[in-house]
Amino acid sequence: MDTSKSPADWNSSEKSEILQPAPPPYQDQYGYPNAGYPAQGSYPTSSGYPDQPYGAPGDQPNLQGQYAQGPFPGQPVVTAQSTMYVTVTPLANPQPDYLGYSIFTMLCCCLPLGIAALIYSIFTRKANMSGHQLLAETNSKMARTLNHAALGIGLTVVVLYIIIVIVNIISVK
Repeated sequence: MDTSKSPADWNSSEKSEILQPAPPPYQDQYGYPNAGYPAQGSYPTSSGYPDQPYGAPGDQPNLQGQYAQGPFPGQPVVTAQSTMYVTVTPLANPQPDYLGYSIFTMLCCCLPLGIAALIYSIFTRKANMSGHQLLAETNSKMARTLNHAALGIGLTVVVLYIIIVIVNIISVK
Protein backbone atom coordinates (compact mmCIF):
# COMPACT_ATOMS: atom_id res chain seq x y z
CA MET A 1 0.00 0.00 0.00
CA ASP A 2 1.45 3.32 -0.96
CA THR A 3 1.42 5.61 2.08
CA SER A 4 2.54 8.65 0.10
CA LYS A 5 -0.96 8.89 -1.44
CA SER A 6 -3.92 10.32 0.38
CA PRO A 7 -6.54 7.84 1.65
CA ALA A 8 -8.93 8.85 -1.12
CA ASP A 9 -6.38 7.70 -3.76
CA TRP A 10 -5.75 4.29 -2.24
CA ASN A 11 -6.77 1.22 -4.22
CA SER A 12 -9.34 -0.75 -2.23
CA SER A 13 -8.42 -4.04 -3.95
CA GLU A 14 -4.81 -3.73 -2.80
CA LYS A 15 -4.06 -5.73 0.34
CA SER A 16 -3.45 -3.64 3.38
CA GLU A 17 -0.23 -4.14 5.30
CA ILE A 18 -2.04 -3.29 8.50
CA LEU A 19 -4.28 -6.19 9.42
CA GLN A 20 -5.98 -4.47 12.38
CA PRO A 21 -8.44 -1.60 12.32
CA ALA A 22 -7.34 1.81 13.51
CA PRO A 23 -7.86 2.51 17.22
CA PRO A 24 -10.89 4.57 18.20
CA PRO A 25 -10.33 8.28 18.78
CA TYR A 26 -9.60 9.40 22.33
CA GLN A 27 -12.70 10.10 24.36
CA ASP A 28 -12.95 11.65 27.79
CA GLN A 29 -14.48 9.36 30.38
CA TYR A 30 -17.13 11.61 31.94
CA GLY A 31 -18.37 8.91 34.30
CA TYR A 32 -14.89 8.55 35.83
CA PRO A 33 -13.58 11.90 37.05
CA ASN A 34 -10.15 10.54 38.08
CA ALA A 35 -9.54 8.70 34.78
CA GLY A 36 -6.63 9.80 32.63
CA TYR A 37 -3.25 11.11 33.67
CA PRO A 38 -2.77 12.43 37.22
CA ALA A 39 -1.67 15.98 37.78
CA GLN A 40 2.05 16.48 37.44
CA GLY A 41 3.93 16.25 40.74
CA SER A 42 1.09 14.43 42.53
CA TYR A 43 3.15 11.29 43.18
CA PRO A 44 5.23 11.37 46.38
CA THR A 45 8.84 10.29 46.17
CA SER A 46 9.69 7.07 47.96
CA SER A 47 12.04 8.70 50.46
CA GLY A 48 10.20 11.98 50.87
CA TYR A 49 13.21 13.97 49.65
CA PRO A 50 13.28 15.39 46.10
CA ASP A 51 17.01 14.78 45.58
CA GLN A 52 16.67 11.08 46.58
CA PRO A 53 13.87 9.60 44.42
CA TYR A 54 14.46 6.02 45.53
CA GLY A 55 15.32 4.74 48.96
CA ALA A 56 14.64 2.10 51.54
CA PRO A 57 11.24 2.25 53.25
CA GLY A 58 12.98 2.81 56.60
CA ASP A 59 14.42 6.12 55.33
CA GLN A 60 11.00 7.77 55.35
CA PRO A 61 10.67 9.68 58.62
CA ASN A 62 7.58 11.64 57.62
CA LEU A 63 5.73 8.90 55.64
CA GLN A 64 5.57 6.09 58.22
CA GLY A 65 1.82 5.51 58.14
CA GLN A 66 1.44 5.82 54.37
CA TYR A 67 3.48 2.72 53.49
CA ALA A 68 2.55 0.40 56.36
CA GLN A 69 2.38 -3.27 55.48
CA GLY A 70 -0.94 -5.07 55.23
CA PRO A 71 -3.73 -5.63 52.73
CA PHE A 72 -4.95 -2.81 50.55
CA PRO A 73 -8.24 -1.29 51.67
CA GLY A 74 -11.17 -3.22 50.26
CA GLN A 75 -9.07 -6.28 49.29
CA PRO A 76 -9.85 -9.71 50.77
CA VAL A 77 -7.26 -11.50 52.85
CA VAL A 78 -5.88 -14.69 51.27
CA THR A 79 -4.82 -17.52 53.56
CA ALA A 80 -2.39 -20.10 52.15
CA GLN A 81 -2.66 -23.68 53.36
CA SER A 82 0.04 -26.30 53.32
CA THR A 83 -0.01 -29.05 50.72
CA MET A 84 -0.75 -32.65 51.72
CA TYR A 85 0.75 -35.46 49.64
CA VAL A 86 -1.13 -38.75 49.43
CA THR A 87 0.79 -41.89 48.68
CA VAL A 88 -0.84 -45.12 47.58
CA THR A 89 0.72 -48.37 48.68
CA PRO A 90 0.65 -51.33 46.29
CA LEU A 91 -1.53 -54.30 47.08
CA ALA A 92 -0.28 -56.83 49.61
CA ASN A 93 -1.24 -59.73 47.31
CA PRO A 94 -1.12 -58.40 43.74
CA GLN A 95 -2.85 -60.25 40.93
CA PRO A 96 -0.64 -61.84 38.23
CA ASP A 97 -0.40 -59.64 35.16
CA TYR A 98 0.70 -62.30 32.62
CA LEU A 99 2.91 -59.77 30.84
CA GLY A 100 5.47 -62.29 29.57
CA TYR A 101 2.73 -64.66 28.43
CA SER A 102 1.06 -61.76 26.58
CA ILE A 103 4.27 -60.79 24.79
CA PHE A 104 4.85 -64.41 23.75
CA THR A 105 1.32 -64.87 22.36
CA MET A 106 1.54 -61.51 20.59
CA LEU A 107 4.81 -62.37 18.83
CA CYS A 108 4.42 -66.11 18.25
CA CYS A 109 0.76 -67.10 18.18
CA CYS A 110 -1.98 -64.62 17.29
CA LEU A 111 -1.10 -60.94 16.91
CA PRO A 112 -4.55 -59.32 17.47
CA LEU A 113 -5.40 -61.34 20.57
CA GLY A 114 -1.84 -60.96 21.82
CA ILE A 115 -2.09 -57.16 21.58
CA ALA A 116 -5.40 -57.19 23.48
CA ALA A 117 -3.89 -59.47 26.14
CA LEU A 118 -0.86 -57.16 26.43
CA ILE A 119 -3.12 -54.16 27.00
CA TYR A 120 -5.04 -55.97 29.75
CA SER A 121 -1.74 -57.07 31.30
CA ILE A 122 -0.59 -53.45 31.46
CA PHE A 123 -3.95 -52.42 32.98
CA THR A 124 -3.54 -55.17 35.58
CA ARG A 125 -0.09 -53.89 36.51
CA LYS A 126 -1.37 -50.32 36.89
CA ALA A 127 -4.34 -51.46 39.00
CA ASN A 128 -1.97 -53.45 41.24
CA MET A 129 0.26 -50.40 41.71
CA SER A 130 -2.67 -48.07 42.51
CA GLY A 131 -4.29 -50.49 44.97
CA HIS A 132 -7.48 -51.34 43.04
CA GLN A 133 -7.92 -55.04 43.91
CA LEU A 134 -11.17 -55.67 42.04
CA LEU A 135 -10.01 -53.96 38.84
CA ALA A 136 -6.69 -55.82 38.95
CA GLU A 137 -8.49 -59.15 39.35
CA THR A 138 -10.86 -58.44 36.44
CA ASN A 139 -8.06 -57.34 34.10
CA SER A 140 -5.88 -60.28 35.12
CA LYS A 141 -8.63 -62.79 34.26
CA MET A 142 -9.25 -61.10 30.90
CA ALA A 143 -5.53 -61.11 30.06
CA ARG A 144 -5.29 -64.82 30.94
CA THR A 145 -8.37 -65.68 28.86
CA LEU A 146 -7.09 -63.77 25.83
CA ASN A 147 -3.65 -65.39 26.18
CA HIS A 148 -5.17 -68.88 26.32
CA ALA A 149 -7.32 -68.14 23.24
CA ALA A 150 -4.34 -66.74 21.32
CA LEU A 151 -2.21 -69.76 22.24
CA GLY A 152 -5.01 -72.14 21.18
CA ILE A 153 -5.42 -70.37 17.83
CA GLY A 154 -1.66 -70.32 17.29
CA LEU A 155 -1.25 -74.04 18.06
CA THR A 156 -4.23 -74.90 15.82
CA VAL A 157 -2.72 -72.95 12.92
CA VAL A 158 0.68 -74.63 13.38
CA VAL A 159 -0.87 -78.13 13.56
CA LEU A 160 -3.02 -77.46 10.46
CA TYR A 161 0.04 -76.16 8.58
CA ILE A 162 2.03 -79.31 9.45
CA ILE A 163 -0.86 -81.55 8.34
CA ILE A 164 -1.19 -79.66 5.02
CA VAL A 165 2.55 -79.92 4.37
CA ILE A 166 2.57 -83.66 5.12
CA VAL A 167 -0.48 -84.27 2.89
CA ASN A 168 1.17 -82.31 0.04
CA ILE A 169 4.43 -84.27 0.40
CA ILE A 170 2.56 -87.60 0.35
CA SER A 171 0.39 -86.61 -2.63
CA VAL A 172 3.43 -85.52 -4.71
CA LYS A 173 5.08 -88.95 -4.47
